[in-house]
Amino acid sequence: MLRNIGGVIVGYVLMALIIFLTFTIAYLLMGANNAFEPNTYQVSNLWLVTSFLLAFGAAMMGGYACAAIAGARSRAPIALAVLVIVIGVLAAVPTLRAANAGRDRLTRPAEVSNMEAMQNAVQPGWIAVLNPIIGAGAILLGASLRRRPRS
Repeated sequence: MLRNIGGVIVGYVLMALIIFLTFTIAYLLMGANNAFEPNTYQVSNLWLVTSFLLAFGAAMMGGYACAAIAGARSRAPIALAVLVIVIGVLAAVPTLRAANAGRDRLTRPAEVSNMEAMQNAVQPGWIAVLNPIIGAGAILLGASLRRRPRS
């Protein structure tokens, strides 16, 4: 039981750390002009693709770590996937309300700090809804890679 709980916690924390680090590096490499549409906080298509790939990789690593800690027959990766869906749907609500709050109409200055970018970025609503579902699938994929017998 403790291994299952530990696997879920470690998997989630690992995903969060990887996402924070890789998104920060990606933003610093891209800069505001490539991460956002001109003069707005609407994220660019390049950012959407990059963030999808980074989040997918982080979710796979979290699922792998969860399965490694919890054991081969554990259902902990399923619990982690459900946790990601629940937290992801709850996090999607502010994104879906962003247009009503006027964040999508803010004018972006040329230089934007990483923290300001995270606070003001506006992504399409369908991305906010789809990310947790795809993340859950990536967790299960990562867990299945850990469970495969080695030849």
